[in-house]
Amino acid sequence: MKTPGSANALLSASSPARPGPGTMPEGLLKALDVSIARRMEGLLAGDFRSNLLGTGSELAMVRPYTPGDDVRRIDWNVTARTNEPHVRVDLAERVLVTWLVLDTSVSMQFGTADRRKADVAEGVAIAIGHLATRRGNRLGIVTFGDSAPKTIPPKQGRGGLVGLLAALRREPEDGAGTTSLSEGITRAGSLTRQRSLVVVVSDFRGPQDWRRPLLELASRHDVVAVEVRDPREQELSNAGLLWLVDPETGRQLRVDTRSRRLRERFAVAAQAERAQVARNFTSVGVRHVVLTTSGDWLRPLVVFLRRSRS
Repeated sequence: MKTPGSANALLSASSPARPGPGTMPEGLLKALDVSIARRMEGLLAGDFRSNLLGTGSELAMVRPYTPGDDVRRIDWNVTARTNEPHVRVDLAERVLVTWLVLDTSVSMQFGTADRRKADVAEGVAIAIGHLATRRGNRLGIVTFGDSAPKTIPPKQGRGGLVGLLAALRREPEDGAGTTSLSEGITRAGSLTRQRSLVVVVSDFRGPQDWRRPLLELASRHDVVAVEVRDPREQELSNAGLLWLVDPETGRQLRVDTRSRRLRERFAVAAQAERAQVARNFTSVGVRHVVLTTSGDWLRPLVVFLRRSRS
C-alpha cells in the first residue's frame, strides 16, 4: 500500500473548477488513518480525563473528613500522619462522549496548496476519532453543509469512521438545498444527552448566524472549534482578469487582480472577517485552532490539544 507521503501520485487530477489536489481514493485514506494513529501515539501521550469528581480509581485530592462522608473512603495513612480523619476524592470513571460536527459543504472542496480543506477536515476527524474512542469512550458524528446531512449516534470503537469519510467524498453538484453551520450546531445540541466534548470542524465561511446556537451549545458542553483555511482565501494573486464564483450560491464576480489596490483591500477585508470569527469564539468561551491546507496540519492540532489539557 502506498504511504501518505506518495499521496500526490494517487490524487485525482485538478481542473480549473477544482484547483489544487483532488480527492484521495479510499486506499490512501486508510493509509492516512494508520499514519495518523502512529503519529498521534508519538505526539500526544495519555488520554482525556474527566474533570468530574466522584467514585473512581484515580486520586483527585485528599481532604479532611466531614460528617456524612463514606467512612470507606478514609485515607488511613494521611489520617495517621495528621491525627485528623481525611478522605480520598477520586476522578470519576465515566464514559466520555465526543461529538464530531463535520462540515461537508461545497466550500470545503476548495484547496490550492498541498490538499483540500475537506482533506484536512477528514484528517482531523481521524485524529479525534483515535482519541475519542480510547478506554471505551464513545464517538458520535453529525455532518452538515450538503443536502443529505448524516447523524451517527455515539458508539464505542472507530468502526465505520473511515468508511463514512470515504462516502462523504461524493462531491455535491451545487449548493442547493444545503444545511448551514447554524443548523448543524443546533442539531448536535439537540442530540447530546450528557455533558460531552463537541468538536466542530469547518471553514466557518458564510453568514455568521451561528454564534447564538454555539453559545447555547458551549453553555452545556466543552466545545472546540477547528477552523480550516486555504492561503488563497486570505490573499489574491496577480492573475489578471478573473471570474470568481461562490460555489455555494453560484454568484459570479468579475475582478481585475492586476490592481494592487484591489489585492490590498481584499487582504484587509479577509483578515478582518477572520478576526471577527475568532472574536465570536472568544465571546462564547469556545477554544479555537486554525489549520491550513499548506504544510503539516497534524502537529499544530496536537500542540493545541496538549495545551487544552494542561
